[in-house]
Amino acid sequence: MTHASLNRRSILLAAGLAVPALAIPWKAQAQEQPGPFRFTAGNGLETDAERGFFEVPEDRRLPGSRRIRLGYVRFPSTSPNPGPPIVYLAGGPGGSGVRTAMGPRFPIFMALREVADVIAFDQRGTGLSASIPDRASATPYPAMTHAGMSAWYREEMQKAWIDWTRAGVAMTGYNTEQNADDIEDLRRHLGAEKVNLWGISYGTHLALSVLKRHPNSIGRVALASLEGQDQTIKRPAHIDLFLDRVDRLMGADTAVRAAIPNMPALMRRVHERLEADPATVTFAGESGSVDVKVGGFGIQYMASAMVANPPSLSMLPKVYLALDAGKTEVLAPLIPPPHRFFNISGMPEAMDLASGVSPARLALIEKEARTAVLGDSFNLPMPHLLGSIPGVDLGEDFRSPIRIETPALLVAGSLDGRTPLEEQAEVIAQFENKAQVMVENAGHNVFEAHPEVETLLVKFFGEDAVGDTQLSLPPPKFLIA
Repeated sequence: MTHASLNRRSILLAAGLAVPALAIPWKAQAQEQPGPFRFTAGNGLETDAERGFFEVPEDRRLPGSRRIRLGYVRFPSTSPNPGPPIVYLAGGPGGSGVRTAMGPRFPIFMALREVADVIAFDQRGTGLSASIPDRASATPYPAMTHAGMSAWYREEMQKAWIDWTRAGVAMTGYNTEQNADDIEDLRRHLGAEKVNLWGISYGTHLALSVLKRHPNSIGRVALASLEGQDQTIKRPAHIDLFLDRVDRLMGADTAVRAAIPNMPALMRRVHERLEADPATVTFAGESGSVDVKVGGFGIQYMASAMVANPPSLSMLPKVYLALDAGKTEVLAPLIPPPHRFFNISGMPEAMDLASGVSPARLALIEKEARTAVLGDSFNLPMPHLLGSIPGVDLGEDFRSPIRIETPALLVAGSLDGRTPLEEQAEVIAQFENKAQVMVENAGHNVFEAHPEVETLLVKFFGEDAVGDTQLSLPPPKFLIA
């Protein structure tokens, strides 16, 4: 498997919405050279940019640790008097900041040049900063059941960790504290007194660690779809609350309500039946078709991805009605082929393992998962990987909340099924100097969901006054056929 594999925490599993492989293969890094170049976005637009690199220890705690090269793309400011550089922190973990700049957020990167240089940063182990060699999976594809998938990820992670360690990779260096220290080294490399942070999802988890470890180096933060210090694994009860809100939205459409009197009940019925009697689904593989058994747990995981944003969320009733009718062929275009789905790329798994979960929260998650609609599938392969690699957990001090006085713009979508609003509220409470933006009917990818968000970001990083703001989008149209 390669670094072009899918990021399990940001994948969109819906027909026509699947995200292409975006990471740059590890072996290609040596070919990337620093200096000016023409940056081309996915829509074909081009702009002047500069590719840059700097080196850091792979694990600062290990004397003699090998040094790894971290890369970024800088979009120079158009202002005659630019403010502190704005550093973009991608989600995941495992997302590429550079590749994000090629996608739907490209206009925001360009707009922010009005006030400062904008840095699309590739975190350690991703994109231009890939530092973990590619490796092929040695474990056969499992059945997509709870037992099958849990065992596969544990076995494959342990094998991969041994392989990479033997290859000289300090896998213990792939944690959010080291990632946060990379941001401090980036600031020094840029020669900036302070930098501003712009992040989403895991990028906010990383930003919180930067604020804890290097508070005097950060001027302002604009963060969306917040993930707190002890929220690597989401609480199943909070996902149930989100699904209840979605069910009430469905109830506003009489045709949908007639077809599905209760969406969570339909989902439970499908999950229970398929976990007891998995369906055989044929996928297109790298060298021909591949048959995989898909149980209820596999469906729960698919739904965990689909609820992230309204375009895929709107397809949920149609998919579950088909599954309830035994039409399991609906799954083939929704779930990535096995060679992309079953993979261990190193950085995402190591980051999540190190962030871990507090004992009290884990006990609550395990209790809630027993009765929750999506069980414990939501953050696969966590908590399933817990304990598979001893000694990497960063501990309770890392996960403890802090009081943050740094000016903050905090953005959320009311239909974010990936980072539930109840959990985001716990993070928001840590900020003393904040403005909140709520986009009604937006999902996890809220930055590009409403055009006014871009305007607010430019104002905020330009140090203009921004107050609490309510924005609105039309509700999703749920599909049943």
